[in-house]
Amino acid sequence: MNTCFMIFVMGALSMALSSCGAHSKEGLPPGSLFAGQGEKEKPGLPDGTAVGDITSHSAELWLKTQGPRQIQVEWASLEAWKRMSAMASIQSPAARTSSVLTGPETDFTLTVPLENLSPGTRYRYYILVKDPDQRSAPAQRAAQGEFTTLPDPATSVPMMFAWSGDLGGQERCRQGEAGYPILDTIREQKPDFFIFLGDTIYSDHVCLLPPNEPGYNFIATTLQEYRAKHHYQRGATALRRLLASVPVYVMWDDHEVKNNFAGPFEPQMAAGLQAFREYWPIHTDMSEPQRLYRMVRCGADLEMFLLDTRQYRSRNADPDGPAKTMLGAAQLQWLVKGLASSTATWKVIVTSVPLSVPKGGGSAVPGYDGWAGGTDGTGFERERQVIVDAILGNRIRNVVFLAGDIHWVQANAYDPDLDGVTDFHEFVSGPLSAYHGRLMSLSPALHPTTLINEGGYDNFGLVRLTNEEFVVSIIDSVGKTRFLYKVSAKKR
Repeated sequence: MNTCFMIFVMGALSMALSSCGAHSKEGLPPGSLFAGQGEKEKPGLPDGTAVGDITSHSAELWLKTQGPRQIQVEWASLEAWKRMSAMASIQSPAARTSSVLTGPETDFTLTVPLENLSPGTRYRYYILVKDPDQRSAPAQRAAQGEFTTLPDPATSVPMMFAWSGDLGGQERCRQGEAGYPILDTIREQKPDFFIFLGDTIYSDHVCLLPPNEPGYNFIATTLQEYRAKHHYQRGATALRRLLASVPVYVMWDDHEVKNNFAGPFEPQMAAGLQAFREYWPIHTDMSEPQRLYRMVRCGADLEMFLLDTRQYRSRNADPDGPAKTMLGAAQLQWLVKGLASSTATWKVIVTSVPLSVPKGGGSAVPGYDGWAGGTDGTGFERERQVIVDAILGNRIRNVVFLAGDIHWVQANAYDPDLDGVTDFHEFVSGPLSAYHGRLMSLSPALHPTTLINEGGYDNFGLVRLTNEEFVVSIIDSVGKTRFLYKVSAKKR
């Protein structure tokens, strides 16, 4: 994505204005962008909307228009809307973005930062859309939605979230209008948020018609083709329903670009990364606009470290050793420092590839692709050990790894120092809709105890946590719980 354009859009959308006046019959003041629009709402955003990267004070709102459109967003807390509706004259509580024109440089997508929010608060937003060629025509309210910000770091509240990945691979793409019914099953759990952990598309796989819906029968190598893959996924009504009601944190894995790719050495990465960022509500740090790894604090009891295991990695075929990296030096230092300084009860490391499954490559991309290595001397075990040493050396308690990628359910308890006490856990879920992987034995280096090793069905993970326990369920596509495990918090 052109950095100058990104800076322009993000800067323009950060300008919030307010309006005032008497309320209308829709509960909005005449000065609101949306006053009087209740009977004129039109389906102007057929790809739906999504809210992501929510913090205690901000959120990212994603949308896509059909061709160039003028966009404005207005938002306020749900309680503020209600108070305004109940009183005959009050200043509007709404913040409003400046008008921004969507364009082909981002495939008519837009991510709007909503800032200066309050912790643990329910917000409602409205999106106004206008055709720039029809200057005299009124703008239309195209969508509205609600979301809740995260609690502040001092507040201890129960949390529930889901995670999984691998959607639309190996001839298991959209089938019928819903596309991927398992996403409705996730939504029915009413999680606080969903971590979409990689392989959100399969750029290098083909899905033929029938039984799949048309539009996915090609391998993506260009920006337009990567965009087309993401746009195809939005055609699934189940995905649109999920994104309309559940905030999302998204991280890529390999199939957003190419199987088992290593970023610095993959010429297609720039196009794949641009399309990925265009189609998901991911916060942009203007000092480092291509960065994907990020930290999320959810109240007093949860801190998440979302790792980018692709953009900075060495070639898989390189022998393991001090020069080999999956995370890159900056991200590794960020993770180690963040773990050591975290005051959250639970420290959750979200990694797209698992810790101990020896996931080998092939003739096209040789070398082991996950953290675990094999007999050929490849893998990323040296860097994995740096992370493990940081956990043990700093006596960091209540660390949990969440992973995906391998297309079966795996859970492990680890005792790397062999003192008879579990030092951390790992839970692997997926796929959402893809080939079911062949079960494998674990690498013994971290001394894992297997809690489950099971495949043959689509699934996702569901976490319920408090300051006392971390409860993980694995749920299949029809809502059946296949696995349940409780981890009790260790107190200092």
